[in-house]
Amino acid sequence: MSESAVDPDEVEHVADLARVNLDPEERERFTEQFADILSSFETLDEVPEVEPASELTNVMRPDEVETSLDQDEALENAPDREDGFFKGPRVS
Repeated sequence: MSESAVDPDEVEHVADLARVNLDPEERERFTEQFADILSSFETLDEVPEVEPASELTNVMRPDEVETSLDQDEALENAPDREDGFFKGPRVS
């Protein structure tokens, strides 16, 4: 990582944009943390590119139209129902 990746003035500028007040200790700590984050991105740049598979395969099953349950069948095992609908607990 280059030495001038992040300086305290840049951290202060970002903090001003975010409307965050930093004391000098926080500014120094965030400068180090931002430098570490940028270093991690540089490491990701070193990962070799892998050629994608030449042919993609659909692993999903095809959609099939089927008959659905009627209202009485759907509500058959419902612990609580009201006016032909599932009834759940009240949410405040």
